[in-house]
Amino acid sequence: MFVHCCHCRDCQRQTGSAFVVNALLEADRIVVLQGAPAQRMLPTSSGRPHIAHYCAACGTTLWSDYGAREVMLFVRVGTLDEPADLPPDVHIFTRSRLPWVEVSGGAPGFEVYYDVAALWPAESLRRRETLLGKGR
Repeated sequence: MFVHCCHCRDCQRQTGSAFVVNALLEADRIVVLQGAPAQRMLPTSSGRPHIAHYCAACGTTLWSDYGAREVMLFVRVGTLDEPADLPPDVHIFTRSRLPWVEVSGGAPGFEVYYDVAALWPAESLRRRETLLGKGR
């Protein structure tokens, strides 16, 4: 539906990297080909739930459920076979972007968050509304 490159301190700490790239997708579109992911609750500065689903064998986080919505997941693009196919649509929490990280590629950046209705394509907004309800 939409791809975030998040530069927040929570994502930096949890990934051990400068940012994380997440593709927001419907949960029913996720297919696990082998094994059963484990899950753990991660801390957030917002206080909202963050449930990380990870490979029980290697520990790699595969996706997250922010806000315990269960219907919309944040899939770690770097875990996909073709991560280059999903470049960021937006950079968020750039206020905590590490100074040596260049934000490029044409995706807009926001110090915190952005207006979903203003940036998401119409089809993605429709899919989001189907999942979460109107106005959420």
